[in-house]
Amino acid sequence: MSVYRDKRSPYYQFDFQINGHRFHGSTKCTSRKDALKFEAAEQERARKLIKAASRAKASLAIDDVADRLWNDQAQYDAEPKATETNLARLIDYFGEAKSLTDIDHKAAKELVAWRRGHRVSRRGKRTKKEDEALPLISNATVNRSATKVLQRLFAFAKAEGALFEAEPKWDELILPEPEERVRELKSEEADAIDEAMRDDYGPFFGFVRASGMRLKECVTLRWSEVNFGSKQIVRTGKGGRRVVFPITPAVREILFPLQGQHTEFVFTYLAVYGNKRLGRVRGQRYPLSYNGAKSAWQIVRTRAGVKDFRFHDFRHDFGTKLLRDSGNLKLVQKALNHRDIKSTLRYAHVLDEDVAAAVERLAKSRKNPRSKVQKVN
Repeated sequence: MSVYRDKRSPYYQFDFQINGHRFHGSTKCTSRKDALKFEAAEQERARKLIKAASRAKASLAIDDVADRLWNDQAQYDAEPKATETNLARLIDYFGEAKSLTDIDHKAAKELVAWRRGHRVSRRGKRTKKEDEALPLISNATVNRSATKVLQRLFAFAKAEGALFEAEPKWDELILPEPEERVRELKSEEADAIDEAMRDDYGPFFGFVRASGMRLKECVTLRWSEVNFGSKQIVRTGKGGRRVVFPITPAVREILFPLQGQHTEFVFTYLAVYGNKRLGRVRGQRYPLSYNGAKSAWQIVRTRAGVKDFRFHDFRHDFGTKLLRDSGNLKLVQKALNHRDIKSTLRYAHVLDEDVAAAVERLAKSRKNPRSKVQKVN
């Protein structure tokens, strides 16, 4: 090992080769002793990098791994824009040249702490004081947008053949998340929503309640995916999975009259106001958008006076009622397009209610007077 002084810098420099790969740079040390220690650490790091890269046969710089992941998988995600944003955030945080071999548990833990300090984003201009008043992002958001994205990069590199001797301990990094609650719509709440609903939004929300499909799946539903002949809706859902939903008489009653309103999209709305910038003409129909549907729901919910009911709870309501009616978890799993039955188990409280009701009926039946037993003298 050897280090040297460069007249142009107050620091010692290092320069060595391993297996034909050259590594050089500043030690940021002014004493030879410290510089030698720095070089020894750099050589150890270089050996790990060469070992991992030789197995992967590709660059392990985070920017390069993210690029390969994007081209191979991520661009086909259910929400590729979100994946792209999350990958870009990690690259910006670590630096595009950062090798995955240099990201150990400590570095990953610092990433989690950094991300936890971010606040919920809101559209529109705000003052610094208003920004600081926004709540911090949830543990679920930290997990989904940072920790699990980094874990995915490691998993992808390992699938390519990379070997990591100091991979982060993911189980210790994943933050605890509260169990997702299951909210059921009460009959009086449903009546209030129907009363507050705009006529042009009625079919959309009726379909959401009747199908249990996700918001994005409903908003982007196309006529090419609707087949009244086979009585099926066939489309691509979350995670690129094929979703097949039956066109029941109730669903047909909602969809059939909408034909002819738009050539491509099933659900539309009537423009109440004109907008030159967006090319909107008052009284004309336009396809629903993701954000437009969410905004419409917020208005309807406020008018109806319904509390603590999110848009996604329509899906929970559908799953709860379907399980109560069928008592079949596998059926509900298929209807909701859950990859893992564990996601469907959140509705198991419905089965618990049925068990409780059966036990109560049994208890009441045992309260009946028993036939008298004749005494034997």
